[in-house]
Amino acid sequence: MFDTNHDISTLNSLIATTIDSVDGYTEAAKDSKNSHFTALFTSRAAERRDVATRLQQEVSRLGGNPEDDGTILAGAHRVFLNLKSTVTGQDDKAIINEVEAGEDHIKAKFEDALRDEKLSPATRDLIESAYGSVKSGHDEMRDIKHSMEH
Repeated sequence: MFDTNHDISTLNSLIATTIDSVDGYTEAAKDSKNSHFTALFTSRAAERRDVATRLQQEVSRLGGNPEDDGTILAGAHRVFLNLKSTVTGQDDKAIINEVEAGEDHIKAKFEDALRDEKLSPATRDLIESAYGSVKSGHDEMRDIKHSMEH
């Protein structure tokens, strides 16, 4: 027997991290001076918003209250980054580095959830489906970061 509350808690944690990702991509789109990156970040933000919505719908279906905000830590991180960018200025390489670091974090969170044997099969399937978007975004940002290093 699977514990619905455990599924809800896990999903809500992933929702908060995914909302952080949406916020991060939205900020990156605003800060980027490259129209290609701005379009890419905007597209990724919309894709992550869809992931968060799917996870929220599952929490509701399970009878829980879906998370609708990001994490406090990410908010503090964004404030620091905004202050840092005001002082130092941010070029696209710095923005890509920050986005890629965020992608490392969300990818690790989803991978941890996928290893959780206490999740119901339905919740695991949903997380696995959402992980496709997360992995794709991570890999794309990693590849862009590496291409800028050469």
